[in-house]
Amino acid sequence: MADPPIVFADGAAYERFMGGWSRLAGDVFLDWVAPAPGLRWADIGCGNGASTAMLLDRCAPASVDGIDPSPAQLDYARGRLAGRPARLRQGSAMDLPFADDSFDAAIMALVLFFVPDPAKGVAEMARVVAPAGIVAAYSWDLAGGGFPIAVIQEEMRAAGMAVPMPPSADASRRETMRALWADAGLREIEQRSITVTRRFPDFDIFWTTSIQGPAMVATLEGQTPEAVEALRRRVHDRLTADATGGITISATANAVKGLKA
Repeated sequence: MADPPIVFADGAAYERFMGGWSRLAGDVFLDWVAPAPGLRWADIGCGNGASTAMLLDRCAPASVDGIDPSPAQLDYARGRLAGRPARLRQGSAMDLPFADDSFDAAIMALVLFFVPDPAKGVAEMARVVAPAGIVAAYSWDLAGGGFPIAVIQEEMRAAGMAVPMPPSADASRRETMRALWADAGLREIEQRSITVTRRFPDFDIFWTTSIQGPAMVATLEGQTPEAVEALRRRVHDRLTADATGGITISATANAVKGLKA
């Protein structure tokens, strides 16, 4: 049986769950992409606006257009970006509502593995970018245990709990990403790993933050309180606190970039 879809219906909850992580990885990613100022950007799968805000803050863009399928995420993004020069609209990564050669750069930040047909999504990014434009993405290394809450997911599986995965989890593999970029006709393809760490003041904050993701909420709501508490204890026992009780977690993403011929 296929995993139930992961539904992004709460932009604020997603921000609490993933916002800190996305900014840490996004900083490294944008440093690596090293774009010139004044570019026209497409933020594909802009979600609650975290990546769009980073483009505005860091890249001195001429314009930023964001697109996402989730009305709830877009509502949060519009509030977050109120008064800032970004255009947001609802739509699919596999059928972008933009003309050919409309942008100088297109990115997917933690999105590629959520696109039902990643090859179509990358081809669409390449289509809307002008010649010599940048097409880039980064995704958590799911196969390599790089997801920020991998330790919780491992214990869930050990307890026989279902762990919903994105529809295109394989697209987070380095070799798959390279193939997708090559098949889209992109050139000068480069890749790198991005490893970031995040310190939580104590285990309880790590736990409550980590279970706010949409897949976690849906899964844990179907468990008994006793099962959830047992899971919490198992995760707690796997993590070592520092001298002041803090918990440090690492996460790793795979990144890829290329240029349109």
